Amino acid sequence: MADVLIIGAGPVGLFMASLLLQDGIDVQILEQRSAPEPHSRAIGIHPPALAALAGTGVAEALVAEGVPIRRGVALGGGKCLAQMSFAGVSDRFPFILSLPQSRTEALLERRVNEHDDGALHRGVRLTRLSDDGARVTVEAVSVSGPLHYTAPLVIAADGVRSTVRALRGGALRMKEYPDSYLMGDFADNTGFGPDAALFLAGAGIVESFPLPGQRRRWVARLGAGDVTAGSLTIGDSTTGDSTPGDSAAGGQGGDARWLMRCVRERTGLSIDAGTNSMLSRFGVRTRLTRRMVTGRVVMIGDAAHEVSPIGGQGMNLGWLDAAALAPIVSAAVRGQEVEAALRTFERTRLRAAARATRQAEINMALGRPLPDGLLAARNRAIGGVAAVPAVNALIARRFTMH
Repeated sequence: MADVLIIGAGPVGLFMASLLLQDGIDVQILEQRSAPEPHSRAIGIHPPALAALAGTGVAEALVAEGVPIRRGVALGGGKCLAQMSFAGVSDRFPFILSLPQSRTEALLERRVNEHDDGALHRGVRLTRLSDDGARVTVEAVSVSGPLHYTAPLVIAADGVRSTVRALRGGALRMKEYPDSYLMGDFADNTGFGPDAALFLAGAGIVESFPLPGQRRRWVARLGAGDVTAGSLTIGDSTTGDSTPGDSAAGGQGGDARWLMRCVRERTGLSIDAGTNSMLSRFGVRTRLTRRMVTGRVVMIGDAAHEVSPIGGQGMNLGWLDAAALAPIVSAAVRGQEVEAALRTFERTRLRAAARATRQAEINMALGRPLPDGLLAARNRAIGGVAAVPAVNALIARRFTMH
């Protein structure tokens, strides 16, 4: 028995647990994976999420390990088309922090364990969930046999393949996009340092982001003729949440070499395929639940809203869900009436997810292949817009989820 059961020990579930534990709430976390996620996966932490994470005392540790991206540059045809500074988006965190998800989760888990080293239970798979109006009963299995949990409230933070959502049912708004991407992490020899770089090529965008340890992530938009780049299959690498999953650790030879050639052709830069440490190919879809709150079950993060990974909003949306939900849960556990607050939470967070979806669609549209004439016109337009300081600052705020 517990005050709250949290399903899922990814970055969102761990943050939710930390918020509640530090407020004296008895929390149990159930996680299907038997061990933490070892790969990089999501890397971008936006300023509003960093401000929320600071509420549990982990932001300082995250910043200490990550790379603050303070500027983005857009390039095309060998020229710098535009620059965007993030200096004005936040007084406390005027940057996007780049840190592999594996380290983010490790630091969040450490914080949870500092509050209660018995709260997290790994290797637990849900099989049944029932809500009698007063308590929620969860049945599960582990290597030790069947398990039984009960709590007044269940919070589902178990990703895009949410078991809780599947057990509870409920309508989803879904949309599939024609876009697909190949991404990988490599040693960095570009000279871009802590800057993000977007290469606006006619064959499709190439994005490049710094990582700790003198490494760099490359993301290439695939064209119609790029669907047999190697051994991976479109869509087979999205695991656990809306961020791309890791299809390989240590590299998938043919695909790493393909990405190397793609980067060279579209950017003129060379990367060393032999230094590849992660490779993932992913397609894009949106799935938005129509209800985040159903009875005594609340869905947050990717369990409630899957958005395109382009723009790095998914994990951040989940953290902001948790920050908004935590005081409501604490009030409910202490016997206060929270029905109206939950309705407001659901309305505002679904609106935020819809806004993130629209922003992701803009991001994807800017990176699609174009013939030379349209490409030149688009790149000129981007350069002209970015040259207006007020517009540049507004775009920077939108890009960083303000």
